[in-house]
Amino acid sequence: MTRGGWGALVASSHPGPVVVVTAAATLLAVAAGAGSRSLLVLLAFLAGQLSIGWCNDWLDAARDAAVGRRDKPVAVGAVDPGTVRLAAAVAAVATVVVSFGLGWRAAVTHSVAVAVGWAYNAGLKATVWSWAPYALFFGLLPVVVLLALPGHPWPPAWMVAAGGLLGVGAHLVNVLPDLEDDRSTGVRGLPHLLGRTRAGVLAPAVLVLASALVVVGPRGTVGVGGWLALVVVGVLAAVGALAAAAGRRQLPLLATAAVAIVDVALLVASGETLSG
Repeated sequence: MTRGGWGALVASSHPGPVVVVTAAATLLAVAAGAGSRSLLVLLAFLAGQLSIGWCNDWLDAARDAAVGRRDKPVAVGAVDPGTVRLAAAVAAVATVVVSFGLGWRAAVTHSVAVAVGWAYNAGLKATVWSWAPYALFFGLLPVVVLLALPGHPWPPAWMVAAGGLLGVGAHLVNVLPDLEDDRSTGVRGLPHLLGRTRAGVLAPAVLVLASALVVVGPRGTVGVGGWLALVVVGVLAAVGALAAAAGRRQLPLLATAAVAIVDVALLVASGETLSG
């Protein structure tokens, strides 16, 4: 099927973000009381994230090869671009089909979110609006999950805002290690316009603000546990941003993933209704 086998195809899907986003959506569904529908949420987000990841590696194959990205299976010839393109298309169709099992409202919303991810890959990443797809996707994540519940409740505003901010922070952290490579291939997104220093400062600030909304939103006041959580998030966000500014790739993604996990854990631990 591929020169590098199934392993290369999986690696080209950006498995780290796939796992983190899928897990976050699934845990949120469980916390919201989705019951058996939590499995459908898992499958829908898994398919959607796979499609976005494969789309990214397929469209960026030439750019990645030009800058010598050895961590990209398509760029090093471990998997054929046509195979990745087909995988992205199949996963996109599966996303729509599975999402309709959650109801048409959730399905349409999730399809829009995934389409925005594709739009980022297709060109928005190279514009000043590069942050918008991340903000919209992560802001819509709780909307999709809650619309799948009986009665189709809408999440509170603070939850949507927190998701959007988390997405912006993730975008900044994700792009920082690649600023020079991106510039050499014509990519000029928001982080590139801000520069390494300003983007490196903004990234942890946005991540901490997102977590602060998660802490304050359900309760209105911050207890000792909330303050401790914000300290942990602040450290994780700072470590991630510093590592990204230094050109490291894996540690920033792990730190951002940890921030997302802390935020979901805070939501689950709040014990309050997640709908507005």
